[in-house]
Amino acid sequence: MKFFQTLYTNFLNPLLVLTGIILYGVFYLLDQPALATVCILLAIILGSYSLLFETLSELLKKHFALDYIALIAVIVSVITGEYLVGAIIALMISTGATLEDYGAKQAKKSLTNLIDRIPQDVILWHKHNPGEKIQLSEVTVGQEIFIRKGEVISLDGQLISKNGVIDESSLTGEPYLVDKIKGDLIRSGTVNLGEPIIISVTKADADSTYRKIIQMVQSAQVEKAPLVRLADKYSTFFTLVTLFICVFAFFNLGGLKGALAVLVIATPCPLIIATPIALLGGVNAAAKKRIIIKKLAVLEALQRVNTIVFDKTGTLTIGQPQLTSITLISKKYNEDKILGMASAIERSSLHPLAKAIISAAKARGLKLMSVTEVKEEIGKGISAKIGSQRFTIKKISDLQAVGMQIEMLEGNTQIAIFTFSDILKQDSAHTIKQLRNQGYQLYIFTGDKKAAADKIVAQLGSDVTVHAEMSPEDKQKGIIELKKQHRVIAMIGDGINDAPALALADVGMVFSNEEQTAASEAADIVLLGGDFAQAAETFNIGKKTIGIALQSITWGIGLSIAGMILASFGLIPPLLGAGIQEAIDVAVILNALRASRS
Repeated sequence: MKFFQTLYTNFLNPLLVLTGIILYGVFYLLDQPALATVCILLAIILGSYSLLFETLSELLKKHFALDYIALIAVIVSVITGEYLVGAIIALMISTGATLEDYGAKQAKKSLTNLIDRIPQDVILWHKHNPGEKIQLSEVTVGQEIFIRKGEVISLDGQLISKNGVIDESSLTGEPYLVDKIKGDLIRSGTVNLGEPIIISVTKADADSTYRKIIQMVQSAQVEKAPLVRLADKYSTFFTLVTLFICVFAFFNLGGLKGALAVLVIATPCPLIIATPIALLGGVNAAAKKRIIIKKLAVLEALQRVNTIVFDKTGTLTIGQPQLTSITLISKKYNEDKILGMASAIERSSLHPLAKAIISAAKARGLKLMSVTEVKEEIGKGISAKIGSQRFTIKKISDLQAVGMQIEMLEGNTQIAIFTFSDILKQDSAHTIKQLRNQGYQLYIFTGDKKAAADKIVAQLGSDVTVHAEMSPEDKQKGIIELKKQHRVIAMIGDGINDAPALALADVGMVFSNEEQTAASEAADIVLLGGDFAQAAETFNIGKKTIGIALQSITWGIGLSIAGMILASFGLIPPLLGAGIQEAIDVAVILNALRASRS
């Protein structure tokens, strides 16, 4: 039923109104005035009846909006016998819904693609009936599902197959493939690019990683932003100006026909259509860059931000230990040989330092070696045989200011030391400098020691105020203190410890590879992946979107007022005024659609 109602409103209704206008012209030329009048009146009724009911509903709610002028213009056109003018206004009213629907769909296009890319059914994998298809919503935790090569993984789970190759770029932004082994966690929204795999579901559809992203998008689509309410305020001002010019035209031109020309140019309101389209376009442009804006209101807040607070670890820095150096103790092996052996041993470990070694070996293009008899003791290290010799890797120190170190032993003889540290993201220094040059006040709130924080700031090379050794409560208090100084604050973090500050800031932004974390729930914007340049891009999108929305408002008002003034002096007749206003509406809507461009 809803489908047919939408079809009628957006397509058949405008078509029927246009048909009525055409038949009016035909019967007028055939000298059949009665039939011509019936056709044009039917066109007016079909095109404006919905506006009548909406206006009555708004009046009962004590709302005041520009739509009232459209209804007044239709009534005046009928009273003065300007039926063709009334029918053209009715046609503009009926086509307005089609224009708005088209604009909104264009603005939401990439957001809708987020939902469409996930399969709606999955293949169950069990002994009795392998290959059975069921709906995504019917899958329960613990069931095993079969993922084909090239398929988007629809549910979070644990890998049952021996290994797999997963593309996680849609969530993390990392351009390379990730090798998975049995027992690894697999997230929904990623793509299986290796052989078919089987996973055991750990989260139902409603709680999955990708479903959380979709929920964020959907909430953004229905949220009404403060700027939309700002447009309502403009429309109130515009309505009063319109009525004033109407009164002037009535006395200046001697009757309702003069006022009708003014009313026609004021109808319909480009503000009501263009502003939401611009805001949705901003959300769309952000989504294309893996930036999920939960609420439309955030776009307006972004434009007002003058102070940015950053967490350090995982925000400015990579947030994971990186291998920075290898110290060779034995001359028996070179760096590549040592790293290759260490990588082969660490393949069976899930320790963060193991991942750092494996990543470093992959970056150098080293081939994997075969190992046997792997033994890992949590907190003590890992060992394995390469050939007939046993090698051991274990931690030897924890240097808070400069990083961490582990040693590698051949038998009981130390042969190498690996040093790790958390390093700046590649684009952090450039982005910080860019934000500073744009006039933002920059702060770092971190739980790390001051020495570690100062080291990072020195690498940034920009004027940034640092507050170190801060607990989550300290970070929240820091935001409160800045607010007392009448700052408009954006907080950018990545972890649970940032959640209180993220929730309190005017705009909370989180770098998140786990969209269901407390940090993501507390934030207004989720940045998928670790690219720090996304932060600057988010502010740019906010400024651009609000600029386009305000441009649509001011140009719509300005052009309409200019046309009304000309009409009040008799320079624009009602019929021409209707065409001019339609051109203004289309121009303003096309301008608002620019916000969708990334």
